[in-house]
Amino acid sequence: MNCLTSPSTAVSTPSRSLIFFLAATCGLIVANIYYAQPLAGPISAELGLPAATAGLVVTLTQIGYGAGLLLLVPLGDLIENRKLVIALTVACAVSLAIAACAQHPAPFYIASLLIGVSSVAVQILVPYASHLAPPETRGRVVGSIMSGLMCGIMLARPAASFITEFSSWQTVFWISSALMLTLTIALRLILPPRVPETGMHYGQLLASMLHLARKTPVLQRRSLYHACLFGAFSLFWTATPLLLAGPDFQLSQAGIAWFALAGVSGAVAAPIAGRIADRGWTRPATGIAMGAVAAAFLITHIGHPGSAFALGALVVAAIVLDFGVTANLVLGQRALFVLAAQHRSRLNGLYMATFFAGGAIGSALAGWSYAQSGWALTSWIGFALPVTAFLYYLSE
Repeated sequence: MNCLTSPSTAVSTPSRSLIFFLAATCGLIVANIYYAQPLAGPISAELGLPAATAGLVVTLTQIGYGAGLLLLVPLGDLIENRKLVIALTVACAVSLAIAACAQHPAPFYIASLLIGVSSVAVQILVPYASHLAPPETRGRVVGSIMSGLMCGIMLARPAASFITEFSSWQTVFWISSALMLTLTIALRLILPPRVPETGMHYGQLLASMLHLARKTPVLQRRSLYHACLFGAFSLFWTATPLLLAGPDFQLSQAGIAWFALAGVSGAVAAPIAGRIADRGWTRPATGIAMGAVAAAFLITHIGHPGSAFALGALVVAAIVLDFGVTANLVLGQRALFVLAAQHRSRLNGLYMATFFAGGAIGSALAGWSYAQSGWALTSWIGFALPVTAFLYYLSE
């Protein structure tokens, strides 16, 4: 690669083609975590899952991803990054194929767990990309790649719904498995190697994460900021399908899938946020991002429930919310990646694991609050989450 003088030393901004490839790779891999969310119903029906355990279709993938963030992502500071990503991508392809072949609950549950674990390859690629870029453009590079990742998150649900409507849920997993195998070849051919500079063994690496969590104020603050915002994000996207399918709007699954596509436009915030961070404007941009997420929930109350105007307000709210959450994510990563290079994978793993827990809490709150009092209670909880982050932000 002409952007490098050695495997581990970045001297210029990576080429646009390499940045695009990394963004597309992250989007395709992270989508594997979200395919099952709109398919829990048909998967449960075909595999004969009890209604009480149908949620495991989604939950096990999330548990696996969380475990991978803490146990595998730190290996990016220990093992040559390209080999590590390729190994995880191959494991992901095999796990997806097992899920597609499953005819009983147990094999599917195991495959779901492994899909989550292996999909953490994306969180090795993000700090890897930051190593390729010089400090003055690091935010822009990370932001561009995160836009691909966010597109993968937002496109996964509607893509799975559309494919299943015309074929079957197994087809979704077969297609993704084939994509992962294709990616392994491309990764081997395109990515330059990157060998970490560390003398630690794996046990020391994991033990050091506790020290980093306790002694890195930037990590603590940015993790708590985004835990609140990602909790609001998960709450919104868990509850709005229930709202749209309910008596007020009565949208079909296809209609809900089209609605989900609106949120993809929020991914444009990633490269914008990266450029803003490169200019040293992280603090004011963080406050704006929090304000956008809070405002999104207020926008959902515009218009009479069930009206076309109210539906349009929900679309605007989805765009504003995704814009704010994506921007804050990139701002947080940029703040962490200016710290010691040898810690980047561990810092990223801790950051992601913390706010991923916030997202899980947000999803749980969405189900409970919507069952209790519908969108009214759910939206005010969603509003309270970024407000809480903003109050903490004022103490910075």
